[in-house]
Amino acid sequence: MARYIRNTVLAAKIETSYGTDSTPTVGSNALLISDVTINPLNAQNVPRNLVRAYMGGSENLVGPASVECQFTVELQSSGTAGTAPAWGALLRGCGMAETLTTAARAEYLPVSTSFESLSMYYWDDGLLHKIIGARGSFSLMAKVSERPTLQFQMVGLDAGVVATAAGSPTLTAWKVPSVVSDANTGDLVIGGTYTTGTVGSGTSYVSTGLELALGASANFIPLIGQESVDITNRDVSGKVMIDLTAAQEATFSTSVKANTLQTFGLTHGTAAGSTVVVWGTSVQMINWKKEELQGRRMIGYDLRFTPSTGNDELRITAR
Repeated sequence: MARYIRNTVLAAKIETSYGTDSTPTVGSNALLISDVTINPLNAQNVPRNLVRAYMGGSENLVGPASVECQFTVELQSSGTAGTAPAWGALLRGCGMAETLTTAARAEYLPVSTSFESLSMYYWDDGLLHKIIGARGSFSLMAKVSERPTLQFQMVGLDAGVVATAAGSPTLTAWKVPSVVSDANTGDLVIGGTYTTGTVGSGTSYVSTGLELALGASANFIPLIGQESVDITNRDVSGKVMIDLTAAQEATFSTSVKANTLQTFGLTHGTAAGSTVVVWGTSVQMINWKKEELQGRRMIGYDLRFTPSTGNDELRITAR
């Protein structure tokens, strides 16, 4: 019987202790995904290289192995201010800490210690791949005329495969996003302030949106007595393309040359429970570029999100 990609189901749940299966279920932990792929056995194979009196290769020995999984989810709040969004657990598995403020917002900030981990169940039309101790990184895309998304790259430990059906996933926690547009998305704010989930003051700029990458280094560490996936570093980067006057471009050129650090903020959504804020507290603009958008002069910059006091270079807020 044929098997189909459309019958893929993925579920993820925070682990109480690292590498202990938290048993995610399709009823409580299913993810609404797109663009999903899996490498079920990323093994460090060991060749035997045997010398024999005849030609022909020798087998490889399967060494320590991890599982890799990539997928995309839509970036939308929970529908209720102060309730964690459906993608909250995924950010926690990428080295982000969750703080919930009742009836107000859910905030995610990076950490450098006490990393959480995920158990992930990947049903491939009748075959269940169990992944434990999973950690990873993500990219965020909020570009005009597109849906806002988070793209995850996860690495975990192989906990076996079982031929079993997934059942019907419950996906009600995943809300429909609004397209990034002038009506749905605020201007890019540079030099502003962040207070209780809101970007204020600063200067607003017309842009094509924002893209960024958490840049977390999630590495499979095979040791005798323990295998794990460790987050060993983080380097948040991004890109913007802005509509600037000649005078504004000249001012920014001075900022680029002077290694100036500024705040960056972008708000997507207009209603409580359906708004996401992306905030950088100390962002450097580099690689000044002349770009074009259907004949219109645009100016592009790469971004480096740097810490101010530590573990504060990036903040994602759902409110």
